[in-house]
Amino acid sequence: MTDTTTTSKTPWDDHGNLEVLTFDVGSERLAIEATDIREIVDLLPETRVPGAPPLVASIVNYRGKIIPIADLRIAFGMPIAAATPDSRIVVIETPIDGEATHIGLRTDKVHEVAVLSRQDSSDPPQVGLRWRREFVREFVRQADGVIVLPCLAAIFETAPRQLGSGPLAA
Repeated sequence: MTDTTTTSKTPWDDHGNLEVLTFDVGSERLAIEATDIREIVDLLPETRVPGAPPLVASIVNYRGKIIPIADLRIAFGMPIAAATPDSRIVVIETPIDGEATHIGLRTDKVHEVAVLSRQDSSDPPQVGLRWRREFVREFVRQADGVIVLPCLAAIFETAPRQLGSGPLAA
């Protein structure tokens, strides 16, 4: 195991563990820190926002508050897919421009809260990655595959620069 204490952006605890919610986007299994999760909800009626970046092209009314819905398929260059009976919105709270912001992440299926181990993690490779490297903090090996820990800060930082590009552009 390589010690990535100084380079890791992942908030592993003192025992090298991280509690996460795992979910699918396309054929990929992703995980977000459990502390960032506010709620998992069924799909809500979405309103497209003209001129919004493709990553966050719509909004929903979440408990009387308007929040953007992010489609991580856009960030990872995956084809857009229709919702299924397993699709859910994972509402997270994340800092954007220094302010705690609620965002809904569209998922294809939510799995479970799990504890990942740092000893099973590795940094994204320098070459051969089909996604933008800065969008992936780490990969975590599991018995049934690999879990991707996305870097949401880097993904959401790019949203304004995506205006006018991608498959959902107006």
